[in-house]
Amino acid sequence: QLVESGGGLVQPGGSLRLSCTASGWIFRLYAMAWFRQAPGRQRELVASITTSSITDYTDSVKGRFTISRDNAKNTLYLQMNSLEPEDTAVYYCNANTAHLPWGPGTQVTVSS
Repeated sequence: QLVESGGGLVQPGGSLRLSCTASGWIFRLYAMAWFRQAPGRQRELVASITTSSITDYTDSVKGRFTISRDNAKNTLYLQMNSLEPEDTAVYYCNANTAHLPWGPGTQVTVSS
């Protein structure tokens, strides 16, 4: 089970920190990722992190977002800085292969 939290309404240039708590399986064995889906658009991969904490990002968020994980807490994080209106979406976590059941997601809205 995956449960995302930390979303909200923020002004352009602001920051948010998303969290994703996993339960029922061995979190530390999975490469994980954050995905997002904006209205009328397909879900896209935003950031990924391997089991050894090697990270990768889609070009549009490089330098602004940071993915991290705490295996002791079974938790995945996404620190989002310098947010832009184009970042508005529902954010989800999953294994990087997206094969786990999806959680409810957390809404991020960037607007003045």
